[in-house]
Amino acid sequence: MSRKALLTLTVLPDRYAICRLDANAPVPAWAGNGPFMSITRTTEELSIVCLEGNIPAEAKCMAGWRVLKCEGPLDFNLIGVMASIAEPLADAAVAIFPIATHDTDYVLVKELQLEVAVNALTTYGHIVRV
Repeated sequence: MSRKALLTLTVLPDRYAICRLDANAPVPAWAGNGPFMSITRTTEELSIVCLEGNIPAEAKCMAGWRVLKCEGPLDFNLIGVMASIAEPLADAAVAIFPIATHDTDYVLVKELQLEVAVNALTTYGHIVRV
């Protein structure tokens, strides 16, 4: 197998949560605070990734996630970026929640699996800054 994309990833310092709200819900004010957030609306849901500490008790969320950021910006012509991250993590039985932006990609992993994820990615050939 050829490795198409060897990357430098940085583990962001904070803990994050992934929240699911009704599709028609307004974007809550608590979602917009912090150095990283992602807000996606579909016809089925409003999905929010934000700092764990921002989440009110009544929100439906899964806490305890860490974010790995691909250092970018990444060229749109690069092939296999997410595959080069997902494959070694799948082989190591690490579940992921990927997010793509215009400039780069992010992957969330459960904090309990962060060490396993870092080891799998570095063994594959990526550089991971913790």
